[in-house]
Amino acid sequence: MNQDDINKSVDFIYKEGAKYAHAKAEVTYLEEYRKSKKAMLMKTALENGAKSAAAAEIEAYADVQYIELLKGLREAVEKAETLRWGLAAAEDEGETCTALKNAAEAILNRIPSQRQ
Repeated sequence: MNQDDINKSVDFIYKEGAKYAHAKAEVTYLEEYRKSKKAMLMKTALENGAKSAAAAEIEAYADVQYIELLKGLREAVEKAETLRWGLAAAEDEGETCTALKNAAEAILNRIPSQRQ
């Protein structure tokens, strides 16, 4: 591992970090929107004759719109996690390169210099 490998890891982290931030924001948005969507669907169910909040909740969870939202959330989480683990691997690689460099320097510092 050399400086070029470290630079590649840093570049990867820089580029993919922005993508991860966007993906994570999408997950958070969908998690929060899911609550709003459930409330909207429950309200509609109650307006359409659901007899109780529990019955309206069942209708909301069974609604195609809610199920589609969950599919989108699943995809967003998958994307965010894929990016997160790629970033973790790149970070580990950079740390490994640094550790090996430091170990090599420590070894070299222990070798007596050839003085004339």
